[in-house]
Amino acid sequence: MIILRSLAEFQQLYHTGKKWQRCMEAINNIEKIHSGVFHSIGDSLVYRLASGAEFQREEFEGHRRYFDVHYYLEGAEEIEFAAKSALHCISPYDDETDREFFSGQGETVKVNKGRVVIFENHEACRFRPEKDVKKVILKVTVEESYFVNK
Repeated sequence: MIILRSLAEFQQLYHTGKKWQRCMEAINNIEKIHSGVFHSIGDSLVYRLASGAEFQREEFEGHRRYFDVHYYLEGAEEIEFAAKSALHCISPYDDETDREFFSGQGETVKVNKGRVVIFENHEACRFRPEKDVKKVILKVTVEESYFVNK
């Protein structure tokens, strides 16, 4: 998991590559979208606005085809994450949903307003949001992916 201090840091590190530019296009469009409605830009990105009132899973959730990028607009939440290899698979990977579920224990961090978090595909996570959390969730294709700080 990569935690960036700000949207400016995200832009600085990930300013090249069409999919990363599309992330900024989506974030710049948040004033025009409604909570819980999925939107897409091209074939490499879907995004939605989410709030703390959403259903929270007890299981860790992992992905393979898409990175999750969360940009926190308001509030805070705890994220528990772990390498998939350190967890117990309780629901195998489903290619149609790009999800797999795990049980176990991980490391917990708290993130708040202004942070950008990129969830890497070798890890799984679960969330404990505060009631006032509001964020943009972007699902970005792994094709032609890279992380400049790794």
